[in-house]
Amino acid sequence: MIRFENVTKRYADGTTAVDDLSFEVAEGELVTLVGPSGCGKTTTMKMVNRLIEPTEGRIYLDGQDIAETDPVQLRRRIGYVIQQVGLFPHKTVLDNTATVPHLLGVPRAQARARAAELLDLVGLDPATYGDRYPDQLSGGQRQRVGVARALAADPPVLLMDEPFGAVDPVVRERLQNEFLRLQSQVRKTILFVTHDIEEAVRLGDRIAVYGNGRIEQFDAPAAVLGAPATPYVADFVGADRGLKRLSVTRIESGDLEQPPVVHLDDPLPRPLDSRWAVVLDQEENLHGWISSEQAAHGKGRVRDHARRMEAWLPVGASLKQAFATMLQHDAGWIAVIDAAETGRFLGVLTPATLHEALRRSTAADAQDIARTDVELETVSSR
Repeated sequence: MIRFENVTKRYADGTTAVDDLSFEVAEGELVTLVGPSGCGKTTTMKMVNRLIEPTEGRIYLDGQDIAETDPVQLRRRIGYVIQQVGLFPHKTVLDNTATVPHLLGVPRAQARARAAELLDLVGLDPATYGDRYPDQLSGGQRQRVGVARALAADPPVLLMDEPFGAVDPVVRERLQNEFLRLQSQVRKTILFVTHDIEEAVRLGDRIAVYGNGRIEQFDAPAAVLGAPATPYVADFVGADRGLKRLSVTRIESGDLEQPPVVHLDDPLPRPLDSRWAVVLDQEENLHGWISSEQAAHGKGRVRDHARRMEAWLPVGASLKQAFATMLQHDAGWIAVIDAAETGRFLGVLTPATLHEALRRSTAADAQDIARTDVELETVSSR
Protein backbone atom coordinates (compact mmCIF):
# COMPACT_ATOMS: atom_id res chain seq x y z
CA MET A 1 0.00 0.00 0.00
CA ILE A 2 2.86 2.41 0.88
CA ARG A 3 6.29 2.00 -0.69
CA PHE A 4 9.43 4.11 -0.20
CA GLU A 5 12.17 3.74 -2.81
CA ASN A 6 15.55 5.31 -1.97
CA VAL A 7 13.95 8.38 -0.42
CA THR A 8 16.18 11.16 0.91
CA LYS A 9 15.21 14.50 2.42
CA ARG A 10 18.01 17.05 2.53
CA TYR A 11 17.47 20.67 3.61
CA ALA A 12 19.16 23.78 2.21
CA ASP A 13 21.50 24.04 5.21
CA GLY A 14 22.88 20.59 4.40
CA THR A 15 20.94 18.72 7.11
CA THR A 16 19.86 15.25 5.99
CA ALA A 17 16.65 14.34 7.80
CA VAL A 18 16.04 11.07 5.94
CA ASP A 19 18.80 9.20 4.15
CA ASP A 20 18.14 6.70 1.32
CA LEU A 21 15.04 5.17 2.90
CA SER A 22 13.41 2.07 1.36
CA PHE A 23 10.60 0.05 2.95
CA GLU A 24 7.04 -1.14 2.32
CA VAL A 25 3.87 -1.16 4.39
CA ALA A 26 1.30 -3.80 3.44
CA GLU A 27 -2.40 -3.09 3.12
CA GLY A 28 -4.10 -3.22 6.53
CA GLU A 29 -0.77 -3.18 8.39
CA LEU A 30 0.02 -0.89 11.31
CA VAL A 31 3.68 0.12 11.30
CA THR A 32 5.09 2.16 14.16
CA LEU A 33 8.00 4.51 13.48
CA VAL A 34 9.95 4.89 16.70
CA GLY A 35 13.09 6.73 17.64
CA PRO A 36 14.46 9.77 19.49
CA SER A 37 13.63 13.35 18.56
CA GLY A 38 15.20 14.49 15.32
CA CYS A 39 15.75 11.01 13.90
CA GLY A 40 13.55 11.52 10.81
CA LYS A 41 10.39 9.57 11.70
CA THR A 42 7.97 12.54 11.45
CA THR A 43 9.66 13.72 8.26
CA THR A 44 9.08 10.25 6.82
CA MET A 45 5.40 10.37 7.66
CA LYS A 46 4.87 13.92 6.34
CA MET A 47 6.38 12.98 3.01
CA VAL A 48 3.54 10.48 2.49
CA ASN A 49 0.93 13.26 2.30
CA ARG A 50 3.36 15.74 0.72
CA LEU A 51 3.48 18.13 3.64
CA ILE A 52 7.21 17.67 3.05
CA GLU A 53 8.61 16.92 -0.41
CA PRO A 54 11.49 14.45 -0.76
CA THR A 55 14.77 15.58 -2.25
CA GLU A 56 15.40 12.23 -3.94
CA GLY A 57 13.57 8.96 -4.45
CA ARG A 58 9.96 7.95 -4.97
CA ILE A 59 6.99 7.25 -2.69
CA TYR A 60 4.10 5.15 -3.94
CA LEU A 61 0.58 4.93 -2.55
CA ASP A 62 -1.38 1.93 -3.78
CA GLY A 63 1.02 1.67 -6.72
CA GLN A 64 0.80 5.33 -7.76
CA ASP A 65 3.70 7.77 -7.50
CA ILE A 66 2.41 10.48 -5.15
CA ALA A 67 4.55 13.09 -6.94
CA GLU A 68 2.11 12.77 -9.85
CA THR A 69 -0.95 13.35 -7.60
CA ASP A 70 -2.45 16.72 -6.70
CA PRO A 71 -1.40 17.25 -3.06
CA VAL A 72 -4.83 18.54 -1.98
CA GLN A 73 -6.61 15.55 -3.46
CA LEU A 74 -3.94 13.26 -1.99
CA ARG A 75 -4.47 14.62 1.52
CA ARG A 76 -8.21 14.14 1.28
CA ARG A 77 -7.54 10.43 0.68
CA ILE A 78 -5.30 10.13 3.74
CA GLY A 79 -6.43 10.43 7.35
CA TYR A 80 -4.11 12.52 9.50
CA VAL A 81 -4.07 12.59 13.31
CA ILE A 82 -1.65 14.76 15.27
CA GLN A 83 -0.85 15.19 18.96
CA GLN A 84 -2.54 18.61 19.18
CA VAL A 85 -5.65 17.18 17.42
CA GLY A 86 -6.35 20.43 15.53
CA LEU A 87 -10.13 20.53 15.95
CA PHE A 88 -11.97 23.67 14.82
CA PRO A 89 -12.94 25.44 18.06
CA HIS A 90 -16.04 27.10 16.52
CA LYS A 91 -17.52 23.83 15.25
CA THR A 92 -19.34 21.15 17.20
CA VAL A 93 -17.88 17.68 17.61
CA LEU A 94 -20.28 16.34 14.98
CA ASP A 95 -19.41 19.06 12.45
CA ASN A 96 -15.68 18.66 13.14
CA THR A 97 -15.97 14.97 12.36
CA ALA A 98 -17.97 15.63 9.17
CA THR A 99 -15.45 18.18 7.82
CA VAL A 100 -13.64 16.03 5.22
CA PRO A 101 -16.74 14.30 3.76
CA HIS A 102 -18.33 17.75 3.41
CA LEU A 103 -15.22 19.02 1.56
CA LEU A 104 -15.49 16.02 -0.76
CA GLY A 105 -19.02 17.01 -1.71
CA VAL A 106 -20.97 14.61 0.48
CA PRO A 107 -24.39 16.10 1.36
CA ARG A 108 -24.49 17.63 4.84
CA ALA A 109 -27.07 15.20 6.25
CA GLN A 110 -25.15 12.18 4.93
CA ALA A 111 -21.82 13.55 6.23
CA ARG A 112 -23.29 14.13 9.69
CA ALA A 113 -24.83 10.65 9.74
CA ARG A 114 -21.41 9.18 8.91
CA ALA A 115 -19.83 11.33 11.61
CA ALA A 116 -22.33 10.05 14.18
CA GLU A 117 -21.46 6.45 13.27
CA LEU A 118 -17.76 7.13 13.74
CA LEU A 119 -18.19 8.92 17.04
CA ASP A 120 -20.03 5.87 18.31
CA LEU A 121 -17.24 3.66 16.92
CA VAL A 122 -14.58 5.54 18.93
CA GLY A 123 -16.65 5.33 22.10
CA LEU A 124 -18.33 8.76 22.12
CA ASP A 125 -22.13 8.70 22.12
CA PRO A 126 -23.13 11.24 19.43
CA ALA A 127 -26.32 12.06 21.34
CA THR A 128 -24.17 13.12 24.31
CA TYR A 129 -21.10 14.59 22.62
CA GLY A 130 -22.19 15.54 19.10
CA ASP A 131 -23.37 19.06 19.97
CA ARG A 132 -20.48 19.86 22.30
CA TYR A 133 -17.53 22.04 21.34
CA PRO A 134 -13.86 20.97 21.63
CA ASP A 135 -13.25 23.06 24.75
CA GLN A 136 -16.01 21.09 26.50
CA LEU A 137 -14.11 17.82 26.06
CA SER A 138 -11.24 16.21 27.95
CA GLY A 139 -7.91 15.68 26.22
CA GLY A 140 -8.65 12.01 25.68
CA GLN A 141 -12.07 12.78 24.22
CA ARG A 142 -10.58 15.31 21.80
CA GLN A 143 -8.09 12.68 20.64
CA ARG A 144 -10.99 10.30 19.93
CA VAL A 145 -12.73 12.98 17.88
CA GLY A 146 -9.47 13.47 15.97
CA VAL A 147 -9.36 9.76 15.11
CA ALA A 148 -13.05 9.80 14.11
CA ARG A 149 -12.48 12.81 11.85
CA ALA A 150 -9.50 11.10 10.20
CA LEU A 151 -11.70 8.09 9.43
CA ALA A 152 -14.70 10.08 8.19
CA ALA A 153 -13.88 9.90 4.47
CA ASP A 154 -13.00 6.18 4.83
CA PRO A 155 -9.37 6.72 3.75
CA PRO A 156 -7.23 3.69 2.93
CA VAL A 157 -4.28 5.19 4.85
CA LEU A 158 -3.95 6.83 8.27
CA LEU A 159 -0.95 8.89 9.37
CA MET A 160 -0.71 9.35 13.14
CA ASP A 161 1.92 11.63 14.65
CA GLU A 162 2.25 10.89 18.39
CA PRO A 163 -1.55 11.12 18.75
CA PHE A 164 -1.62 10.02 22.40
CA GLY A 165 1.48 11.84 23.58
CA ALA A 166 -0.31 14.80 25.21
CA VAL A 167 -2.52 12.86 27.64
CA ASP A 168 -1.73 11.31 31.02
CA PRO A 169 -0.57 7.66 31.25
CA VAL A 170 -3.93 6.26 32.39
CA VAL A 171 -5.88 7.94 29.57
CA ARG A 172 -3.13 7.00 27.14
CA GLU A 173 -3.49 3.32 27.92
CA ARG A 174 -7.26 3.55 27.48
CA LEU A 175 -6.83 5.29 24.13
CA GLN A 176 -4.36 2.63 23.01
CA ASN A 177 -6.83 -0.12 23.96
CA GLU A 178 -9.63 1.67 22.13
CA PHE A 179 -7.43 2.21 19.11
CA LEU A 180 -6.44 -1.47 18.94
CA ARG A 181 -10.12 -2.43 19.13
CA LEU A 182 -10.92 0.06 16.38
CA GLN A 183 -8.11 -1.12 14.11
CA SER A 184 -9.31 -4.73 14.46
CA GLN A 185 -12.58 -3.55 12.90
CA VAL A 186 -11.50 -1.07 10.22
CA ARG A 187 -8.07 -2.54 9.26
CA LYS A 188 -6.55 0.63 7.83
CA THR A 189 -2.97 0.92 6.61
CA ILE A 190 -1.33 3.03 9.30
CA LEU A 191 1.97 4.79 9.87
CA PHE A 192 2.15 5.64 13.58
CA VAL A 193 4.94 7.89 14.85
CA THR A 194 6.00 7.62 18.50
CA HIS A 195 9.10 8.11 20.62
CA ASP A 196 7.86 5.52 23.15
CA ILE A 197 9.16 2.01 22.50
CA GLU A 198 6.49 0.46 24.73
CA GLU A 199 3.74 2.13 22.69
CA ALA A 200 5.44 1.04 19.47
CA VAL A 201 5.66 -2.55 20.69
CA ARG A 202 2.07 -2.61 21.92
CA LEU A 203 0.45 -1.18 18.80
CA GLY A 204 2.61 -2.11 15.82
CA ASP A 205 2.35 -5.14 13.56
CA ARG A 206 5.91 -4.16 12.66
CA ILE A 207 8.29 -1.57 14.08
CA ALA A 208 10.73 0.67 12.24
CA VAL A 209 13.45 1.70 14.70
CA TYR A 210 15.07 4.92 13.52
CA GLY A 211 18.61 6.03 14.07
CA ASN A 212 19.93 9.19 12.45
CA GLY A 213 17.75 9.43 9.36
CA ARG A 214 17.92 5.69 8.73
CA ILE A 215 15.95 2.64 9.79
CA GLU A 216 18.19 0.48 11.97
CA GLN A 217 15.70 -2.41 12.17
CA PHE A 218 12.31 -3.08 10.58
CA ASP A 219 10.69 -6.15 12.05
CA ALA A 220 7.94 -7.60 14.21
CA PRO A 221 7.88 -6.27 17.80
CA ALA A 222 8.89 -9.62 19.27
CA ALA A 223 11.88 -9.85 16.94
CA VAL A 224 13.04 -6.30 17.73
CA LEU A 225 12.89 -7.05 21.45
CA GLY A 226 14.25 -10.58 21.23
CA ALA A 227 16.98 -10.09 18.65
CA PRO A 228 18.04 -6.42 18.23
CA ALA A 229 19.80 -6.05 14.88
CA THR A 230 22.44 -3.57 16.08
CA PRO A 231 23.91 -2.31 19.34
CA TYR A 232 22.00 0.94 18.71
CA VAL A 233 18.66 -0.93 18.63
CA ALA A 234 19.58 -2.93 21.75
CA ASP A 235 20.41 0.28 23.58
CA PHE A 236 17.25 2.03 22.39
CA VAL A 237 14.82 -0.74 23.37
CA GLY A 238 16.53 -0.99 26.75
CA ALA A 239 18.08 -3.60 28.99
CA ASP A 240 14.58 -4.54 30.17
CA ARG A 241 13.51 -5.61 26.67
CA GLY A 242 12.77 -9.08 28.07
CA LEU A 243 10.07 -7.53 30.25
CA LYS A 244 8.76 -5.49 27.32
CA ARG A 245 8.54 -8.70 25.31
CA LEU A 246 5.93 -10.01 27.76
CA SER A 247 3.43 -7.61 26.17
CA VAL A 248 3.88 -9.10 22.67
CA THR A 249 4.12 -12.78 23.60
CA ARG A 250 0.78 -14.55 23.62
CA ILE A 251 -0.38 -17.44 25.77
CA GLU A 252 -0.55 -20.61 23.69
CA SER A 253 -2.20 -23.88 24.65
CA GLY A 254 1.20 -25.59 24.61
CA ASP A 255 2.32 -23.34 27.49
CA LEU A 256 -0.25 -24.73 29.90
CA GLU A 257 -0.15 -27.29 32.70
CA GLN A 258 -3.04 -29.68 33.33
CA PRO A 259 -4.02 -29.63 37.02
CA PRO A 260 -6.48 -31.95 38.79
CA VAL A 261 -10.05 -31.27 37.68
CA VAL A 262 -13.40 -31.96 39.38
CA HIS A 263 -16.95 -31.20 38.30
CA LEU A 264 -19.74 -29.34 40.03
CA ASP A 265 -21.91 -32.40 40.61
CA ASP A 266 -19.11 -34.68 41.86
CA PRO A 267 -19.84 -35.98 45.40
CA LEU A 268 -17.68 -35.18 48.42
CA PRO A 269 -15.51 -36.19 50.20
CA ARG A 270 -13.10 -36.54 47.31
CA PRO A 271 -9.36 -36.84 48.03
CA LEU A 272 -7.05 -34.84 45.74
CA ASP A 273 -3.45 -35.45 44.76
CA SER A 274 -2.65 -31.74 45.00
CA ARG A 275 -3.50 -28.75 47.17
CA TRP A 276 -6.33 -27.65 44.89
CA ALA A 277 -8.36 -28.61 41.85
CA VAL A 278 -10.10 -26.66 39.11
CA VAL A 279 -13.90 -26.91 39.14
CA LEU A 280 -15.70 -27.29 35.82
CA ASP A 281 -19.35 -27.56 34.84
CA GLN A 282 -20.69 -30.43 32.77
CA GLU A 283 -19.76 -28.64 29.51
CA GLU A 284 -16.10 -28.42 30.66
CA ASN A 285 -16.40 -24.65 31.17
CA LEU A 286 -14.48 -22.99 33.97
CA HIS A 287 -16.48 -22.49 37.16
CA GLY A 288 -13.97 -22.04 40.02
CA TRP A 289 -11.64 -24.01 42.25
CA ILE A 290 -11.67 -26.07 45.44
CA SER A 291 -8.97 -26.75 48.03
CA SER A 292 -7.82 -30.25 48.92
CA GLU A 293 -9.03 -29.74 52.49
CA GLN A 294 -12.55 -28.84 51.37
CA ALA A 295 -12.58 -31.69 48.89
CA ALA A 296 -11.44 -34.27 51.45
CA HIS A 297 -13.64 -33.18 54.36
CA GLY A 298 -16.61 -31.46 52.75
CA LYS A 299 -20.08 -32.95 52.50
CA GLY A 300 -22.58 -32.83 49.67
CA ARG A 301 -21.24 -31.96 46.23
CA VAL A 302 -18.38 -29.95 44.82
CA ARG A 303 -20.73 -27.07 43.93
CA ASP A 304 -21.44 -26.54 47.63
CA HIS A 305 -17.79 -25.69 48.38
CA ALA A 306 -16.36 -24.37 45.09
CA ARG A 307 -14.85 -20.89 45.17
CA ARG A 308 -15.15 -18.35 42.44
CA MET A 309 -12.17 -18.15 40.06
CA GLU A 310 -10.85 -14.59 39.93
CA ALA A 311 -7.51 -15.16 38.18
CA TRP A 312 -8.22 -16.22 34.60
CA LEU A 313 -7.54 -15.10 31.03
CA PRO A 314 -8.43 -16.27 27.52
CA VAL A 315 -5.82 -18.07 25.45
CA GLY A 316 -4.07 -15.51 23.25
CA ALA A 317 -3.82 -12.91 26.01
CA SER A 318 -0.32 -11.55 26.55
CA LEU A 319 2.13 -12.87 29.10
CA LYS A 320 2.19 -9.34 30.51
CA GLN A 321 -1.54 -9.60 31.21
CA ALA A 322 -0.96 -13.01 32.78
CA PHE A 323 1.78 -11.71 35.05
CA ALA A 324 -0.30 -8.68 36.03
CA THR A 325 -3.29 -10.93 36.82
CA MET A 326 -1.16 -13.13 39.07
CA LEU A 327 0.08 -10.07 40.96
CA GLN A 328 -3.36 -8.46 41.16
CA HIS A 329 -4.93 -11.54 42.76
CA ASP A 330 -1.80 -12.72 44.62
CA ALA A 331 -2.22 -15.99 42.71
CA GLY A 332 0.31 -18.76 42.14
CA TRP A 333 -1.39 -19.63 38.84
CA ILE A 334 -4.10 -18.44 36.49
CA ALA A 335 -6.70 -20.43 34.61
CA VAL A 336 -6.75 -20.14 30.83
CA ILE A 337 -9.93 -20.57 28.82
CA ASP A 338 -10.91 -20.69 25.18
CA ALA A 339 -13.07 -17.57 25.07
CA ALA A 340 -14.35 -18.43 21.59
CA GLU A 341 -16.08 -21.49 23.08
CA THR A 342 -17.88 -19.81 25.99
CA GLY A 343 -15.19 -20.43 28.56
CA ARG A 344 -13.98 -24.00 27.93
CA PHE A 345 -11.11 -24.68 30.31
CA LEU A 346 -7.73 -25.32 28.65
CA GLY A 347 -5.24 -25.45 31.53
CA VAL A 348 -3.31 -23.22 33.92
CA LEU A 349 -0.31 -20.95 33.59
CA THR A 350 2.15 -20.77 36.49
CA PRO A 351 5.12 -18.44 37.00
CA ALA A 352 7.41 -21.26 35.86
CA THR A 353 5.46 -21.98 32.68
CA LEU A 354 5.14 -18.24 31.99
CA HIS A 355 8.93 -17.95 32.09
CA GLU A 356 9.27 -20.99 29.85
CA ALA A 357 6.80 -19.50 27.37
CA LEU A 358 8.86 -16.31 27.18
CA ARG A 359 12.08 -18.28 26.66
CA ARG A 360 10.48 -20.44 23.99
CA SER A 361 9.17 -17.40 22.16
CA THR A 362 12.59 -15.73 22.16
CA ALA A 363 14.33 -18.91 21.01
CA ALA A 364 11.69 -19.57 18.33
CA ASP A 365 12.24 -16.14 16.78
CA ALA A 366 16.01 -16.53 16.93
CA GLN A 367 15.89 -19.97 15.26
CA ASP A 368 12.90 -19.18 12.99
CA ILE A 369 10.95 -22.21 14.20
CA ALA A 370 7.65 -22.81 15.98
CA ARG A 371 7.55 -22.38 19.76
CA THR A 372 6.48 -26.01 20.13
CA ASP A 373 9.71 -27.10 18.41
CA VAL A 374 12.00 -25.29 20.85
CA GLU A 375 13.97 -27.43 23.29
CA LEU A 376 14.91 -25.50 26.38
CA GLU A 377 18.08 -26.14 28.31
CA THR A 378 17.76 -26.39 32.08
CA VAL A 379 20.24 -26.69 34.94
CA SER A 380 19.71 -30.45 34.90
CA SER A 381 20.04 -30.80 31.11
CA ARG A 382 22.83 -33.05 29.91
